[in-house]
Amino acid sequence: MREVAIIGAGMIPFGRREQDELMDMLATASLIALDDAGLGDTSVDAVHVANVGGGMLQHQSAIASSLTDRLSLLPAAAETIENGPASGASAVKAGFLAVASGYYDKVLVVGGEKMHDISAPRATDFVAAMTHPQAEYPYGITMAGLGGMFARLYMEKYKITPLHLHAVSVKNHEMGALNPYAHIKSPIVPESVFEGDFAEINNPIVADPLRLYDLCPVSDGAAAVVLSTVEVAKRSGRPYAVVAGFGQATDTHTLAQREDPVELKAVTLAARAAFDMANLTPSDIHVAELHDAFTILEIAISEHVGFFKKGEGGEAALDGKTCLGGQIPINVSGGLKARGHPLGATGVAQVAEIVWQLRHELPPERQVQNAEVGLTINLGGFANNVLCFILKRVQP
Repeated sequence: MREVAIIGAGMIPFGRREQDELMDMLATASLIALDDAGLGDTSVDAVHVANVGGGMLQHQSAIASSLTDRLSLLPAAAETIENGPASGASAVKAGFLAVASGYYDKVLVVGGEKMHDISAPRATDFVAAMTHPQAEYPYGITMAGLGGMFARLYMEKYKITPLHLHAVSVKNHEMGALNPYAHIKSPIVPESVFEGDFAEINNPIVADPLRLYDLCPVSDGAAAVVLSTVEVAKRSGRPYAVVAGFGQATDTHTLAQREDPVELKAVTLAARAAFDMANLTPSDIHVAELHDAFTILEIAISEHVGFFKKGEGGEAALDGKTCLGGQIPINVSGGLKARGHPLGATGVAQVAEIVWQLRHELPPERQVQNAEVGLTINLGGFANNVLCFILKRVQP
């Protein structure tokens, strides 16, 4: 396989973008990434678009074909890719394999979602549609409900406390407040939302034991990256990232039918494959973007990837080991928790954040010093389809 570089990254602010259409968001993020790659009006060989709800929510299909035409990138190949919340990483994977195979030299990957076109109950139902169609969905289970059940089991097995969950919320809100692309830019005052009457009103239980601040927001937004051969990347004369490792794995769809419901087997397997391909270990990672749709997931994933032993991820968060400047900075972007979670955009946004970190071009308050290697984990469904990327900085 050829080595694959990421030469451009673009994003628009996540949040309630009520005046924007889905195609507007995808086009804007794409143009930013193409400009960042130095391609300008130059065409690419293929366009991969990650989107989950366009057909259901906007009554629009063939999104990739439409976007390729709108961006005047014809006759580039165009494909729309759907893999639930892991659609973004799946689209990056498709672009990576296309370039690595030698078939294409330049691929635009963009992910986006417009989730505020519908009511909150319908949005909940839309997301719940990715649960098992016989064993879960007909009984009214939601993704938050699965998150609550997983959190309770994980907390009991590994002695995780609400204080550990809250440490993740505080950290990610603090970082989101520094990220111009974040949906939530309000820091949390630690003691104000955890106990007492104020907490019951402002941080209520959503899916016991998860409270409001343990869940990511419903977001609109888009992100894009440009993948290319290393030869194309070298022409820019600036640092770039290469895909050093990649892994993907699936697990039993229904949470209750897994051998051990608290074991994120697909996370472990995907990360292991990526580390093996990159010939690296968890201790080699300088910065990570983990899929924290719920705060418990950041803790659990950090353990399943291998950053911490089982049962130690909560204390690591509480002790500041996952903060900027800590042992392994996690979700310096604010993560899904604060940056937001437009389903199709999330996996692409994670990769874009790591690319910026590895190019050392973020403001000091967000930049991980001397970052050379970064990792992303993007979950599909409730961790039943997981993708991991390891990116490495290259100085031309």
